[in-house]
Amino acid sequence: MLDAAEIRTVLVVTAHPDDIDFGGAGTVASLTDRGVQVVYLLATSGDAGGFDRAVDGVGMAELRRAEQAAAAKQVGVTDIRHLGYPDGAVEATLGLRKDITRVIRQVRPDLVITSTPERNYVRLGPTHPDHRAVGSATLDAVYPDARNPYAFPDLLTEEGLEAWTVREVWMIGSPTPNHWVDVTATLDRKLAALRAHESQTGHMDDMEGFVKGFLSANAQAGGLPEGTYAESFHVMSTG
Repeated sequence: MLDAAEIRTVLVVTAHPDDIDFGGAGTVASLTDRGVQVVYLLATSGDAGGFDRAVDGVGMAELRRAEQAAAAKQVGVTDIRHLGYPDGAVEATLGLRKDITRVIRQVRPDLVITSTPERNYVRLGPTHPDHRAVGSATLDAVYPDARNPYAFPDLLTEEGLEAWTVREVWMIGSPTPNHWVDVTATLDRKLAALRAHESQTGHMDDMEGFVKGFLSANAQAGGLPEGTYAESFHVMSTG
């Protein structure tokens, strides 16, 4: 596993606005606090999300992009990129792999955080079909595409993007987590980021209690002290 000092740039690749805030905003805040550059890449704009049927897909997409920008500011992220795929219909295509590869070569991250491509039979929420598709395409973009100079040759010849090797991947929502990050100190900022997603969390009677509940369970599973909160990941070296 990478030492903290080895992580200078991180790319977060998720399907929807709010995915990273539920799964890893506390961790992101701890990274930016120590000067790490964090970039968000969203496959969709969340146009099929929300609960207000008076808002059409275009309006929902605009709203959720604004919500994600506001949420990201809470944890120190200002660089947010959107691929514009349709919410609810993402597939792990060669085109998606190329789009993610392009951003990996642009950002040149040491670490990529993404969703697990596996279905979690204990907690279905984290393994939405879009999450699994984006996770799968991201892993393929990390290995072999981004590091292979012969993959998508036009990225080099037309866009000047040299091959890049991502050294580690952290997967959100995995049924087999092997790493827990203590986010007790950044919990308030995680909650603020989630509140920024009003279209997604405004209907929840006790969002704070819900979040604290699963973060507390994560901490217990990870062997952290009682009273702490943690986010969980499956960490994989790409070497």
